[in-house]
Amino acid sequence: MRAIATLLLLCGLTACQNLPDRQEGIADNVVFLKAHHCLEESVDDMNRIHFGPCLKVIDINGQPPQVRDDDFIELPIKQPLTVGTSCVYRHADGTPIPATMETTDFQVGPDTFTNGGQRWYLHAHKKARRVIGCEPTLSRSLNPTESTN
Repeated sequence: MRAIATLLLLCGLTACQNLPDRQEGIADNVVFLKAHHCLEESVDDMNRIHFGPCLKVIDINGQPPQVRDDDFIELPIKQPLTVGTSCVYRHADGTPIPATMETTDFQVGPDTFTNGGQRWYLHAHKKARRVIGCEPTLSRSLNPTESTN
């Protein structure tokens, strides 16, 4: 019985060590920007999902981004940057529509990222339905309507 309790304790401690560190990025003065993000919206009256546009970060100041295993890119705080993005819209089945792909730059100012450790998302647009073009919107949330910029 004591061996089982010890084993459970060790497994619990190991699991805790695998959790992300809540302080990650703070000491290094970096934030984390999602490298690729797609919008989708529930269509309540039809009980289905509308697949909106996807945005991918293609460069940071003209250089390919260094994407982490968790699909985030580390960016320094309080520094101006140019984030190159690529947007593409999707068919009803979620597959990309190549003819809709366009690129645009998103400017980060020295006051955009002021606190290290935060996770950010660039959305292709402010919403998933009835939009055109690539108008990157920065948000702390997966949902751009909860934007903090």
